[in-house]
Amino acid sequence: MLLSTYGSRGDVEPLAALTVPLRELGAEVRVCAPPDEDFARRLAEVGVAMVPVGPSARELTQAVPPPSMPERAAQVIAAQFEAVTAAAEGCDLLVATGMMPAAAGARSVAEKLGVRSVSVIFQQLTLPSPHRRPLAYRGRPFPPEVTDNRALWDLDARSINELFGEALNTNRVSNGLPPVADVRDHVFGDSPWVATDPVLDPLHEMPGLDVVQTGAWVLPDVRPLPAELEAFLDAGTAPVYVGFGSMPMHAAADAAQVAIDAVRAQGRRVLLSRGWADLALIDDQDDCFAVGEANHQALFGRVAAVLHHGGAGTTATAARAGTPQVVVPSWPTSRYWAGRVADLGIGAAHDGPTPTLESLSAALEAALTPETRARAAAVAATIRTDGADVAAKLLLDMVG
Repeated sequence: MLLSTYGSRGDVEPLAALTVPLRELGAEVRVCAPPDEDFARRLAEVGVAMVPVGPSARELTQAVPPPSMPERAAQVIAAQFEAVTAAAEGCDLLVATGMMPAAAGARSVAEKLGVRSVSVIFQQLTLPSPHRRPLAYRGRPFPPEVTDNRALWDLDARSINELFGEALNTNRVSNGLPPVADVRDHVFGDSPWVATDPVLDPLHEMPGLDVVQTGAWVLPDVRPLPAELEAFLDAGTAPVYVGFGSMPMHAAADAAQVAIDAVRAQGRRVLLSRGWADLALIDDQDDCFAVGEANHQALFGRVAAVLHHGGAGTTATAARAGTPQVVVPSWPTSRYWAGRVADLGIGAAHDGPTPTLESLSAALEAALTPETRARAAAVAATIRTDGADVAAKLLLDMVG
């Protein structure tokens, strides 16, 4: 089995989770992912060597100004054809995940090699449904006069073709494959998989697609928390965790200052996660502690709330811990998770990617109520933990 992705930690972590039951069922597993050191280290922890693909995801995310989407797609797709082609030799099945151009490249490599493949996403938002609007790509807003969802999904397919089609087809033709007319259809096929929890992410109707929802792919994390972090947690009341994961937070350069001030305004201590935004403490007061990589499964159950960027993995981990959340969304998919947190009553959704002391304080105040904590605990009891096992058995059945 070859598991292929290109994206952030939220794209790599589920693959690390999937490798464990696959190997327990007797499969040999390889993982293709960006060459970032933290990704390689995480995969090494589960005993899987990483095949590096393309440029550093962190450097690409933090680039100022960011490359255009067609430029980034050309880089990523070319890298997929180069690295995944070599890694997929002798494989029985390829699992394509990550950003759309990466999945398009990986699916094309599988086609070239005659290897069966399945496309997996970690939220349903990019699958066409008449019940919701598609996400608009940066710099490509939908015409305000177009309000019918089906018409908007047609425009979405056209945008994807314009953004990624030339790069994909250039590589396909040079590798002896025919060009594809519709990139989105090529990526998803007739039966895409959605690796999310059905409580957190209930599926909408998607005519013409046989969607498989496996549950989220979660790796049980037994790593101990660092001794210094344990000491901070034990030294006072439960802090509020503040972290924005793989988001660089360009829209909120003072995110650490605002977050710390807002948490202190609630009379709470602060646990600051550095992340790709390189958040740093603003003073040397003992009510704040900064941490790097840490076991979120062990940590989130010991904090008063989780203030985060709205990544699928962080949202799900906090939900499983039964801990209230505040989501500061900086990306269209994170706006979806912010909405789900609010709709479920397990936290608060901040309005937009640029928090102020006033707006963040209001969101924290809502999340830190006893009612929200009780609701978060109730929802936690309904969330499945067997998604990776379900997926592994289905994949083995496909090649059995």
